[in-house]
Amino acid sequence: MPKPHTFPTLYDEVKTLSIAFLKTYKYLEPDGFKGGSVIWSRNGEQSGNISIKVNTYHENPYLELVYSCNKIPINYIVPLVSLPSNLGKGVVWFFVCPLTGKRCKKLYLVDRYFYHRSAFKGCMYEKQTQSKKSRELDKILGGYFGTDKLYDQLYKKHFKKQYAGKPTKKYLQLKRQLMFAESIPARTIERLLIR
Repeated sequence: MPKPHTFPTLYDEVKTLSIAFLKTYKYLEPDGFKGGSVIWSRNGEQSGNISIKVNTYHENPYLELVYSCNKIPINYIVPLVSLPSNLGKGVVWFFVCPLTGKRCKKLYLVDRYFYHRSAFKGCMYEKQTQSKKSRELDKILGGYFGTDKLYDQLYKKHFKKQYAGKPTKKYLQLKRQLMFAESIPARTIERLLIR
């Protein structure tokens, strides 16, 4: 009898719900009630969908999820909580995980329910499954081969290089990454690729 697989479930590959998504589609407007659906697709084919309802009207705002998993109908509520922004403008929204009670900005669907990532055992991010050599290659060559994206960000139409006469943190970060990528000797790249 073969040994059962021990491949971990990857958080990068499971379905997620995020506060950013809800904000983008205006589900978190103050004193509102909005319903809709979320559709996931992979390679152009639909891989899942759920109905959602967000209520921010009363003292206990919530997100209601209605979907089926393996032909079993599932309907439950995920509490929402808002805190004042540390910038003094508006509020910051969080989910409250129905299982762990932790505040979070992203929920993951691993078994049948959307929970905070700490609720699942044996799950990992893809980066955690890579070998030491792969991580080293990615660290060095990722910067080298990803310079096109860095230049694209640097020269975007409305990218701010300075604010109040000082360089922005994002601009300085991009410059450091570009300088690092350009300083990698060709011999190092050859040595890493041949190993």
